Amino acid sequence: MYLTPLEEKILNGERGATCQKAIEILVALGDIYDADRLIPIKSTQIAGVSYKTIGDAGLEWISDLKGKVAVPSILNPAGMDLECWKEMGISEEFAKKQKDIIKAYKALGVKIECSCTPYNIYDDLASFGDHVAWSESSAISYANSVIGARTNREGGPGALSAALIGKTANYGFHLDENRKPDILIKVDAKLRDSDYGALGYIAGEMVGDKVPFFRLKSKPSKDELRSLGAAMAASGAVALYHVEGVTPEADRYEAPRDAITIEEKQIKDVYKSGTGTGSGEPDLIAFGCPHSSVDELANLARLLEGKKVKKEVWVCTSRAIKDRNPELIERIQRSGAKVFCDTCMVVSPASERFKCMMVNSGKAHKYVPNLCGIKSVMATTEKCIEEALKD
Repeated sequence: MYLTPLEEKILNGERGATCQKAIEILVALGDIYDADRLIPIKSTQIAGVSYKTIGDAGLEWISDLKGKVAVPSILNPAGMDLECWKEMGISEEFAKKQKDIIKAYKALGVKIECSCTPYNIYDDLASFGDHVAWSESSAISYANSVIGARTNREGGPGALSAALIGKTANYGFHLDENRKPDILIKVDAKLRDSDYGALGYIAGEMVGDKVPFFRLKSKPSKDELRSLGAAMAASGAVALYHVEGVTPEADRYEAPRDAITIEEKQIKDVYKSGTGTGSGEPDLIAFGCPHSSVDELANLARLLEGKKVKKEVWVCTSRAIKDRNPELIERIQRSGAKVFCDTCMVVSPASERFKCMMVNSGKAHKYVPNLCGIKSVMATTEKCIEEALKD
């Protein structure tokens, strides 16, 4: 892999040990995937934030790094609401460690808004054709597919290394030839809301890490596209997809000959079967995986208007969205539902005290049993609210 004279100096340690280690990681990735060079990036989104997932080893590694990031960089969700962690049932010990992780990232110049939907916070992190280095699976999918930016599935260390250097290795989805669709998915159903998450849950298992090209009977919103991509990234390893007539690169390609059809019954079956083991009676209803948008908060506020929830209800969103929309948050909280920021039901240990979680997210439906150790059932947003209101 070709390195510029300046990159060679960084590799030789002339900008310090942290940058040297960072570029070593980038060069190693480039060598593995046959990259020809490093390319400049516009931004990074960094996973490896929750103390639940990275532990003391991750905290120690981040704390030892010196210097500042070279491009705008934002964090993935942490393991707790950074302000209301006691309300979540988080221990003092966990809270201290989590705050130390955030402090270490902040010292490196990373924006400490903890969200899997950074594009809803800052509109200048990525635009069509931009090269970025993002590491949360749903954010990667959204960047590639809905925005039309270019990123690979970066691990936390890889994304942080790219942030410190301001570059990433030129391979994978940064290259035109790897963005072509591999398989056509015909959907024989009209979809809305969480149906797109259910579709993604099915499609991801079917296609693995291929690039699917969807032919739909309904036109999805950006939130619905996000739900589709998030679920496919969780149940499979899809980092890029195209939707005919909708996503920005779809018209560049003809539909692949290799095709599968997903029928309405398959979508409905996702709602019928739970994942994981244990009781099927939900004791937690959770929204916001990925983090709820303004439109989703408005819909929840409408559905909860004048009502009181009888079960524990969490709504996860970014702190920026919460702060910009106090009236919506107040309407939701008036029902007894709790709005949490900086975290989500998947990466927080607070979920583990429940037995069964009901979600409207295909991504959460896939992850909850493995990461939280509890049963998951999936339903439409309306059905989730109906469950929350039941005695």
